[in-house]
Amino acid sequence: MDIIIRPLTPRLSADYFDFFENRAFTDNSPYRCYCQVYQMTKEEQKTAFYNIADVDIGQVSRKIAEEQIYLGKLQGYLAYVDGIVIGWCNANDKANFPVESCTGESFYAPFEKREKAVVCFEIAPEYRGKGIATALLQRVIDDAKAAGYKAVESYPVKRDIRFEWDCKGPLRLYEKVGFIKVAVLENCIVMRKELK
Repeated sequence: MDIIIRPLTPRLSADYFDFFENRAFTDNSPYRCYCQVYQMTKEEQKTAFYNIADVDIGQVSRKIAEEQIYLGKLQGYLAYVDGIVIGWCNANDKANFPVESCTGESFYAPFEKREKAVVCFEIAPEYRGKGIATALLQRVIDDAKAAGYKAVESYPVKRDIRFEWDCKGPLRLYEKVGFIKVAVLENCIVMRKELK
């Protein structure tokens, strides 16, 4: 299988939305989003979804993601097989995240720290377990190192058993590419890879 990985750009947004609307979540995953939430503050979420009875949540989420892609707030990588997107990784400079996202999580660090955060994966169900997430993560690492970043962090959820819809990726994914555990928080483990 020949995997091609490309950074998300406004030019590739049609591919991004095609993936999220046609191949992502096709296994009845509990997640139904466009990965826009991590870049939103609680106030932005409240404003966007204020009168929820009168809005289509999916359409509002898509519009927010479109704007975030255009403005460079939503960043990451698309994995292609045979010209079709089959995987996604949300990876961004930590300075581009709000101090606290609407999810209650904080990935933020000032730009001068030169750190990236990997906060979400979505792989089409039929491609899971085939190394797509590992390839995406390795591309994040390689590009971050080439761009002069000092480290990449990730935040897998603490679990004793495998969870099929683990959007942050399992601990073992990060361990196999050299991340180490630097903190254990209430709901997640902070994994970090120093880039030398």
